[in-house]
Amino acid sequence: MTYEELIERLDPNVYRSLRQSIELGKWPDGRKLTPEQREISLEAVIYYENLHNIPEEERTGYLDRGSKAGTACDPSVQRTQGKGDVDPDQYVEVKS
Repeated sequence: MTYEELIERLDPNVYRSLRQSIELGKWPDGRKLTPEQREISLEAVIYYENLHNIPEEERTGYLDRGSKAGTACDPSVQRTQGKGDVDPDQYVEVKS
């Protein structure tokens, strides 16, 4: 069985358990996740979410920027570094 097949067949309860373990930093039995276990579990959760078309706002790591979108508090926005007539409060959205 390949990694892709394993993730395709992953039970939703196991996915939720992995996700909770990543969030809490420990397994359901209380043992602490090692950095390697956390990394592998996070990769599996992200792959599962992409494969099963989990809505973006429900995915691991999603940040709702809400009213901060497009402002200096939004990490996708960066201040312009110009001189002259440039308004220091002017921001430019950076598309990645």
